[in-house]
Amino acid sequence: MKNLELLKLGGSLITDKMKPQTARYDVISRLAEEISVALKERPNLKLILGHGSGSFGHFVAHKYSTLLGVKSKKEWIGFAEVWREASKLNHIISDALIEKKIPIIGFSPLSSVISKDGIIKEWELYPIRKALDAGLIPLVYGDVVFDIDRGGTILSTEDLFDHIIRNLQPNRVLLAGLEKGIWRDFPNCKDFINVISPLKFKEIANDIHGSTSIDVTGGMISKVSQSIEWVQKFPEMEVQIFSGAEAGNLVRVLKGEHIGTRILIDFLHS
Repeated sequence: MKNLELLKLGGSLITDKMKPQTARYDVISRLAEEISVALKERPNLKLILGHGSGSFGHFVAHKYSTLLGVKSKKEWIGFAEVWREASKLNHIISDALIEKKIPIIGFSPLSSVISKDGIIKEWELYPIRKALDAGLIPLVYGDVVFDIDRGGTILSTEDLFDHIIRNLQPNRVLLAGLEKGIWRDFPNCKDFINVISPLKFKEIANDIHGSTSIDVTGGMISKVSQSIEWVQKFPEMEVQIFSGAEAGNLVRVLKGEHIGTRILIDFLHS
């Protein structure tokens, strides 16, 4: 799809992942403003937004082990609780975007996605295509879904992006988090990686560590591994992992600037 880009606002960026149900309202408002500015400067940009659950979903999901499956009555109660927490944060994000006059329209994974053993099996993207054609900005988020094998499970925003990427083939995938990008020595953060190719990833995979907070969907290594799969399947696409914590970074990235860590099929594209 021409001029299509996917942007995820990471859970660590928009919430305090060390404190349950703690949204960073000031950060969310600033990010919404930066998206608004970028859209005005790039009127032909087709954008799909996503956000993580951060401290709203991960604590409850960890408590009930929802990712692994949902069978018992207690686990189904937990399933519904994770949904409520994810929905709360989604409403906070939606309100902030709408306040900045961004024409978003939400798509709840629970009501439209069916997975099988944690992999999306059915998700009709026609509504998202129509929203984009109408000049609207689809908003998705990590959420619980019904699963053919597990009963229920959790899909991350990256899982949802994976399905969108395979069907709509965007130009770029932008992952905004707290960190500057990918560090080879996290949490010491002295050895920064500017570009990762599939070959480079094989060399450094064991050095990339996940979040210091609770993250039931895999953390940083999972994000990088999935990004490598994307660029291998679609060589013209690139993934950019960068910090949204620094004011102005999001506008710069949406305008096409290269900051953070770029994930490419090879260095010839850099």
